[in-house]
Amino acid sequence: MERFLKKYYAITDRKQFKKDFEEQIKSMLRAGIRMFQLREKDLSAGELYKLASKMQELLKGYDATLIINDRLDVALLVGANGVHLPSNGLPVEAVKRKFPDLIVGKSCHTVEEAVRAEQEGADYITYSPIFSTPNKGKPVGLEGLREVVEKVSLPVYALGGITEERVKEVLEAGAYGVAGIRLFIG
Repeated sequence: MERFLKKYYAITDRKQFKKDFEEQIKSMLRAGIRMFQLREKDLSAGELYKLASKMQELLKGYDATLIINDRLDVALLVGANGVHLPSNGLPVEAVKRKFPDLIVGKSCHTVEEAVRAEQEGADYITYSPIFSTPNKGKPVGLEGLREVVEKVSLPVYALGGITEERVKEVLEAGAYGVAGIRLFIG
């Protein structure tokens, strides 16, 4: 499983992209990003399926990991490596029971959510917001990140308000990796 989990984890939001979708993904690949979460909440199931299929094509030959946000059906149909569940999404244990080889990540915002995600069998979590970011609540800071890393043994991706200058301190605080949208748009 760990070979699929990369240190840098780009989350898509084509509304924030500075280039068209395909060129932005290619730019991230050229920059060395090898883990992507397709997170386009405004798309219908059919539109998301088409975009996920396109994404699979773009990632071919890069040993990149594709995770689909919240849509287990789309993840399975396009042969993605995994699905990322929101904190109020499908139960991790139900997904892992039916699809044990699928990577299952979970969004967590408290230590209790992180511990529960690990108990349910999540392969990794995102923990956020670490720093201030628009509309995402009170940041937990590096101390909050350290606390969650101490409480769980699964990989923790730090998310929220992380800039290039802060990546080192986030990793030094114990995060397995860094996830973000704006961080990787460049």
